This record gives sequence, C-alpha cells and structure tokens, in this order.
Amino acid sequence: MTLLDSTRGIIQVINPFRLSAVGGYVRVGAASIRMEDIHKTILDNGLTIVTESIPHVRSVALGVWLRSGSRRETKDQNGIAHFIEHMLFKGTTKRSAEEIARNVDSIGGNLDAFTAKECTSFSIKVLDEHLPLAVDIVSDLVLHPRLDPRDIEKEKDVIREEIKMVEDTPDDLVHEIFIQNFWKNHPLGWPILGTENTLAGIHRAPLQRYFRECYVPENMVIAAAGRLNHSRLVEALERKFSRLPKAPAPASSPAPKSYAEIHLKPKNSLEQIHLCLGVPSYPMAHPKRHACYVLNVILGGGMSSRLFQNIREKRGLAYSVFSNLDPYSDTGCFSIYAATAPASAGKTISLIVQELRKSKRTLVEKEELRRAKDHLKGGLVLGLESTGSRMGNLARQELYFGSYTSIQELMRNVERVSAEEVREVARDSFHSTAIALSLVGKLNGLRVERDILEC
Repeated sequence: MTLLDSTRGIIQVINPFRLSAVGGYVRVGAASIRMEDIHKTILDNGLTIVTESIPHVRSVALGVWLRSGSRRETKDQNGIAHFIEHMLFKGTTKRSAEEIARNVDSIGGNLDAFTAKECTSFSIKVLDEHLPLAVDIVSDLVLHPRLDPRDIEKEKDVIREEIKMVEDTPDDLVHEIFIQNFWKNHPLGWPILGTENTLAGIHRAPLQRYFRECYVPENMVIAAAGRLNHSRLVEALERKFSRLPKAPAPASSPAPKSYAEIHLKPKNSLEQIHLCLGVPSYPMAHPKRHACYVLNVILGGGMSSRLFQNIREKRGLAYSVFSNLDPYSDTGCFSIYAATAPASAGKTISLIVQELRKSKRTLVEKEELRRAKDHLKGGLVLGLESTGSRMGNLARQELYFGSYTSIQELMRNVERVSAEEVREVARDSFHSTAIALSLVGKLNGLRVERDILEC
C-alpha cells in the first residue's frame, strides 16, 4: 500500500499535532485519554517504544515506523523504500507470504503498511489476547525479510501496475505532476512509487543495502495503543529487537527549493481539466501552523468553505474542489485542487486566485472563524476514536517532535488563533511569484498566462 502524502482531509492534517503526557485526562468521544497512560521507553540500542494504554477497549494497534520514506532515496534509488515495503510481505526466513496472511487471518487481525515521503509504517491491529502473536509477526516482517530474487522480479510487475493506476487516476496524476515540478530535482518531488526506469534497476543487492542502512534502531519508532501493559510489551519487543546493533539513522536530504512554474499536460482521454495550484507553506513544527490549519479549513476544508461554496455551489463549475496542506520536517506546501470542464478552467483558476487575494486583504468574520475552529477540533476528536488512529498519532508525534502535548493544549492553540493571524498566514504564503500551477486533461489549445495568478 502507498500513501501518496496528500493530506486532503482535516483529520489527516490534524494528525501532526502533538499529543501527550501531561497530568489529568481529556474526553475524546465517549472515551477518556488519560495522559498518565502514555509511556515511552528507549532501548539501549536506540529503539524508541511509545504506548498508550486504553483499558476499556479490547483491541491493540501496534506499528513499526521508520523515519525513512522516499525522501531519503538517491535519484537512481527512487522507489526503493516503497519496494522494500512490498517485499517485507513476500516472506521471511520463518514464514512464507501465505503463512503471514494465514497467521493474521486466523486471529481476525488487520495487517497493513504504507510508504510516505518522510516515513514508512508497518502496523497490525488485533484483539488484546493476540498481542504476543502480533509482536512476533510484525517483528518477523521488519527483521528477517527473505528478499527472494524471484519475488523481486514478480513484484516489479505489481508496482508497474500501481504506477499505471496513478496515470489512470487524474486527481492523483495532477498532484504527482504538480509535486514533481514544485520540488524539482529534490527527493520530495520524486514519486514514491519510483518510475519505470528506476524500477528496472532494483535488484536484491541494492535492496539489502538500503535495508541494512535504514532498518536500524535509531531510525525506528514502535508505537502501540489499546488494551496493553507498557512494561510487558517493552519486554516482548526487547526480546525481538535488542539484537539489532546500535547504528546511526541515515541522513536526510536538505530542504528543497520550490519552483513557481506552470505546467500543462494534455490527456485527451479525460473529459475534464484537473488542476492543482500551490505555494510553499510552513514545516510541521512552525509556530504559525495552527493559524495555517484554520486558513486551510476556511478556504477549502469542507462543504462550507469559500472555494466549495463559490466554485461549486454558486457557479456549478466543479464537483470536486478543496485545499490541502502537506507539512514536512523542514518545509510544506499549501495546494488547491479542482476538476472542471475545459471551457471553465480559466474562470475556475481566476476564482481560486480571487479567494487567495481576499484572504490577504480582509479579516475573516467572527462566525466563519468560529466555524473553522470547531471543524478543526471536531476532526481532532473524531480522528482519535480508534486504537489505530491513536497509535498513528503517537508515532507521528515521536517522529516529528519527540515530545507530547495534551489534547486540551491543542484545543487551546486552535482557540488562540485570531483573524489577524489567519490574514498574516495568507500574506506570508500567497504571493503571485510563488504560485505554481499544473493542469491535466483535455486542454483544447488552452493557454495559461502568468498574469491570471496575480494576487
């Protein structure tokens, strides 16, 4: 499975917020998050283990997370992180691929994985009574992959089909084209899946080398949430992972430079034009991130957002239109997507830019600001109602922050956002010279001049 790193829903956008150990508890839906139930242990070899005990549930979600995603690849390696993610399900020195599936199915579990730009995750969700087997399965996957050359060649065909699937999905394709040109010549801009050319160069030796460099304790976080005992889980994980030697995590790439270019890709098999417009934004831990999340909701974060109302509801120019935030460790991107008829593309772009201009010039009204804040807080609460989401939240906070903040504090941070701060974020972000634009579809000779992006 691949995560194309598009945080298009508010729950995903909220996940980067920090959650954690402070005294007391807060309500989440019908449940309570007791901050004293969140624990962290670092093994002698550098492996970090974070857990949240939730005694009233019967499930446990366990995940092994790597600080390495496609961003840590070289150009000729592009796609290797995702390829290894696939290969870890193809068999270990202890289990065949069929035995892995049978073991998980026999306990009613759910085993999953994804590769993103800055992380890779392998997770399993089971009943609490099956946690020992879950630990055994996941540790077996990430510690003892077989990497059989015959499986490697077969999996190339699978991933080629995955690449074709992106080509056949226009909203994914336009985002991929946009990102490749926005962060040109940088790993953040390269496709997570790799390309036909780089895929051909993947063999057992480079896979083994990448595995040895990235699957090391300092580069791993193991997170778990549900009905569990932290000490007992740490003991079980230590028996599996303590043999891994201490080794430094691989270095990440430097921060990328963004390019404000216009790219048009004809694809006459489509009936619409799919467009993605974006600007550089704040990194994950930026002090203005909460105001940026509020601005995202106001512009395109829901059915009452300005873009949805003005482009879809009032004018009927698009069925799908939304804004999106992709924050990373040292940079970010604020983008807007829409799909419209070829004859309406110019008008749609003009209306999007008009909203950007408006957000820079006028203060958001009190009622709209209130609605955006409540939307954000609701997304946060709803996003933490399952053990899987709570586990993922713990892991992401450890990966990006290494510390935790209570949900109450997150709520206060959202509440503190003022109309002036929202406008300040818009003024920081929306500059005509920084706007990049990509279009895919039936162009019919369409031309887009730079002056249409003046805001």
